[in-house]
Amino acid sequence: MRITHTELFKLTIKMEPFVIATEVSYYTQNVFIRMHTDAGITGMGECSAFPMLVGETQETCFVVGQDLARIAKGKDPLAIEERLQEFDAYIAYNTTIKSAFDMALLDIAAKQANLPLYKYLGGTRKSLQTDLTIGIDTPEGMAATARKFVADGVKIIKVKLGKDGPEDVERIRLIREAVGPDIQLRIDANQGWDPDTARETLQTLGGYSIQYCEQPMSYKYDHLLPTLRKESPIPIMADESVNDHLDAIRLIEAGAVDYLNIKLAKSGGILEARRIADEAGKRGVACQLGGMVESRLGLTAKAHFAMAHDAIQFYDLDTCLLGQLEDPVIGGARYENYFVVVSEEPGIAADIDPVFLRNCTSITI
Repeated sequence: MRITHTELFKLTIKMEPFVIATEVSYYTQNVFIRMHTDAGITGMGECSAFPMLVGETQETCFVVGQDLARIAKGKDPLAIEERLQEFDAYIAYNTTIKSAFDMALLDIAAKQANLPLYKYLGGTRKSLQTDLTIGIDTPEGMAATARKFVADGVKIIKVKLGKDGPEDVERIRLIREAVGPDIQLRIDANQGWDPDTARETLQTLGGYSIQYCEQPMSYKYDHLLPTLRKESPIPIMADESVNDHLDAIRLIEAGAVDYLNIKLAKSGGILEARRIADEAGKRGVACQLGGMVESRLGLTAKAHFAMAHDAIQFYDLDTCLLGQLEDPVIGGARYENYFVVVSEEPGIAADIDPVFLRNCTSITI
C-alpha cells in the first residue's frame, strides 16, 4: 500500500466566546486532513491549534502539513513509526499538525485490519463519562452556568481559573454553593497563577472538595511543583508541563504531580500519547485525556485511544460542547448524557461533510 495524495483543509468552526487564563477562543483553529492510498483506503486526521499553549496556529499547521504530506507521498502508510520519525527528522516540535498525520495513519491501519481503532490499539470497551467545562466569567455568571449544567444532567464540572487568586476562590465558593456537595469539581488554572498565588489559592480551596487542579503554574516553575504538591490539600495534575513520555518520567520521579493530562496536540499524536500513559501506568499514576477544541472527528479518535489504555482514568472530552455553533462531522462519536460512545465500524469512522468543506481553504499534495 502506498500514499497517493493528501488533502488538507483549514477547518474553522464558529464558537461562542470561551475564556481561559491565557486566551479567548471565538472559533476553532483546526486543520483536517484526508490521506488517500492506492488501496482505496482513506485516513482521516484532525488537529486543533492553541497558539498560547503549544506555539502553533492554524496557518503554521496548514503550511507545515503540506511539507509532511510531501514527505509521506508514495510511501507505506502502515509503517507508522517510520513515517513519524521522518516528520521529526524534517522539523522539530510542531506536534499539533504531526498529531493529525499520526491520526490519519492509524485510521488507515485500523481500516486495513477491519477493526475499530480502539480494538486495533488493543483496547476494550469502557465507559467514558466526560466532564463539562465552565470558562472564566464573573463568579456569579459561572455559578449560574454551573446550575444550568447540573439541571442538564452534568455530574462532573471542570472550572477554568487562573486570573486572580481571591476572585478564583469566590468563583469556587459560589459554584460549590450552587451545585451542592455531590457534583465532582475539577479546576484548571492553565498556568495562570504565580507560585505564591498558587500555594495560597489551593490552600484556601482545600475545603471545597476539589478532585484535582490542572497546571496551577507555568511550566517554567516545574522545579517548584514538588514543594507545591506537598503544601497543597488538592492533588496536582500536570498539563502544559508534560508533552512527551520523558516529561512524564521526569515529573513523576521528582514527586511533582499526582496525575498527568495527555493531549494529542502536545504529544504529536496517539503513539507518543500511548508512551506517556505507559510510563505513568508503570509508576502507578493515573492520566486524564483532554484536548483543545477539536470537532467530533478529533473527539472520536481521542475516545478510541481512551478505551485503549488502563492508565487513562479521567476524561475531559467535552471538546464539542464548548460552544461550537456548527457540527460538520459525518459519523463519529456521540454524546449520551455526557458519556462518549463510539461505533464498532473500522478505523475512526468519521469524516467531514463535503458541503462544509467547500467553503474551507484547501490544498491537495
